Amino acid sequence: MPKKTKPAKPVKLKKNKTPKPDKKAAKAVAAETETLISSKVVYQGPLFRVLHDKLLEPGGKPSERDVIRHNGSVVILAVDKSKSKKDPWIVMEHQYRHAAKQYLWELPAGKLEPNEDPLIGAQRELEEETGYRAKKWKPLLEYYGSPGFLGESMKVFLAEGLMAGDAHPEDDEDIEFRLVKLSEIVEMIEKGAIKDGKTLCSVLLYARRVAKKRK
Repeated sequence: MPKKTKPAKPVKLKKNKTPKPDKKAAKAVAAETETLISSKVVYQGPLFRVLHDKLLEPGGKPSERDVIRHNGSVVILAVDKSKSKKDPWIVMEHQYRHAAKQYLWELPAGKLEPNEDPLIGAQRELEEETGYRAKKWKPLLEYYGSPGFLGESMKVFLAEGLMAGDAHPEDDEDIEFRLVKLSEIVEMIEKGAIKDGKTLCSVLLYARRVAKKRK
């Protein structure tokens, strides 16, 4: 008689364990983000709008903030190295600023249109305000001038290989511009003659880079 074979034991399939959520990681993400509860437009103008926001700040602290929302701006550090690479000439503007109640020395700058590419906006603003165009464009830095209440991001571009042309500023712009040596602008900054934030941070960063190349 044939030998009796034992029935094969059923194979137990291992169930894929669903990974448990990482509570620590979730808390870390929650600690870095805010929760907007409500946002109300309290003023709408042609340049910006003012919002009153209620929110939970990162970490869960309730808060109310009045914030100016803006499409953002571009700043142009236009450089002419044709006479000197060690001490190039910079395009500077001199115009009256009502908010500051005084004339200020500044770099060319302007607001962006909704969803406008920043580089295109920078090229437009430089040509409109000064007539200059540039062969080379490079991002230099981005910053927030007063992030406590102002949501305006300012993107600074370095423009080189300048070509002169005719300026055609907007009707409400009365701008005087000239070429000034980098060393003279730094000296003006040290004497307190330049008070414009975008000009201060852009010129000083560029001057530091130029100084490093001299070594």
